[in-house]
Amino acid sequence: MAGNSLIPPAIMLAMLLLISPETHAGHDYRDALRKSILFFEGQRSGKLPPDQRLKWRRDSALRDGSSAGVDLTGGYYDAGDNVKFGFPMAFTTTMMSWSVIDFGKTMGPELENAVKAIKWGTDYLMKATQIPGVVFVQVGDAYSDHNCWERPEDMDTLRTVYKIDKDHPGSEVAGETAAALAAASIVFEKRDPIYSKMLLDRATRVFAFAQKYRGAYSDSLYQVVCPFYCDFNGYEDELLWGAAWLHKASKKRVYREFIVKNQVILRAGDTIHEFGWDNKHAGINVLISKMVLMGKADYFHSFKQNADEFICSLLPGISHPQVQYSQGGLLVKSGGSNMQHVTSLSFLLLTYSNYLSHANKVVACGEFIASPALLRQVAKRQVDYLLGDNPMKMSYMVGYGSRFPQMIHHRGSSVPSVVDHPGRIGCKDGSRYFLSNNPNPNLLIGAVVGGPNITDDFPDSRPYFQLTEPTTYINAPLLGLLGYFSAHS
Repeated sequence: MAGNSLIPPAIMLAMLLLISPETHAGHDYRDALRKSILFFEGQRSGKLPPDQRLKWRRDSALRDGSSAGVDLTGGYYDAGDNVKFGFPMAFTTTMMSWSVIDFGKTMGPELENAVKAIKWGTDYLMKATQIPGVVFVQVGDAYSDHNCWERPEDMDTLRTVYKIDKDHPGSEVAGETAAALAAASIVFEKRDPIYSKMLLDRATRVFAFAQKYRGAYSDSLYQVVCPFYCDFNGYEDELLWGAAWLHKASKKRVYREFIVKNQVILRAGDTIHEFGWDNKHAGINVLISKMVLMGKADYFHSFKQNADEFICSLLPGISHPQVQYSQGGLLVKSGGSNMQHVTSLSFLLLTYSNYLSHANKVVACGEFIASPALLRQVAKRQVDYLLGDNPMKMSYMVGYGSRFPQMIHHRGSSVPSVVDHPGRIGCKDGSRYFLSNNPNPNLLIGAVVGGPNITDDFPDSRPYFQLTEPTTYINAPLLGLLGYFSAHS
């Protein structure tokens, strides 16, 4: 503490942000944006459309939902396996939508592809909520799936369907699904008004179910969803998150009143430094703060205070137990798949910086003043690290740059494609490809892996799944970041 006190925070920030030994002449953010969206085509489940661009993929899981008498084909595989987990898929869809809402105007020709990626998610979520009072939250038995290493086109593992209802509640997954549908309704408001209304009406119904029958799906479906997408943080934040997006989409007073009335009982002030598929608190605060900064909602002032505190906690040089920075400048939080934190938190930094700019405001972090330009600079530093400005001199996005991960933890990418190997490759037959030291035969272009941690080291090896596995929710907020920097670099 005594040693650091000699260095003012502003100097520390400059050192970490500007005087990095890993400098780069400049990144092609537009190319990275194109690839980050293309990744979602590699994660598609169901019957692929004629305009599918990632050609090594084929149709898969065409009978999903049949065991329950419903059509649950489509949607996304969340990561390197072949299970469809509703909770992270809904969060992914929410974040892709927020990216387009706030940064779509800077995406240029890639905006159309981003909107298609959102619709692939919402079409599935509409199927998953087709029965009133029921949300289908998972297709596939994770234990059965994880026991095999096979491409989705050959999948013969259990495709068990799991649901929540009034007797088996799941307010977190229902609340997130409502948020996703409401956010997407804004994306389609002018593009397809009829579809937009369908999304918003469904979001309204699903949210009403989430809050009427309160409970965690981690309790009612514990044996199924834990430890994979177990809700460690509780369902309360998803109710606030869903209400915030419904308020933004519908402008209805009932959702504003729900937030104001329930902010204490739903613990709005808790864990305000977290944001991801499990914990929505920082996102709630940033989203709601826009109205406060515009001078339209003083009754939400506590959310802006929380957002300011969160933003200050992310700034390098300002000591905070929630966040560390590696020697190479990477934002690091505890737990696996660190890039999910890098992209989600950087997205909030950039989003909040824009809200501050439009309101001509700054954030006071003790004696230090953080300008919108500084927040953008911190976010950009993280994106640049991800794209190759790091001690490994490696891009953590597959297919971007001259050096990127070759052996990612991903079944479809690592097993020969149906194009090259038409014969079936069974459950255990794929193990030799998992254990192989050869690069994956199929490039999952745009996939961002979990990436390094505090040491900045990265072993490019499939068994290190926390470091080498890509996920949809790593990429989703990256769409907004890359859209913005492609137009402002």
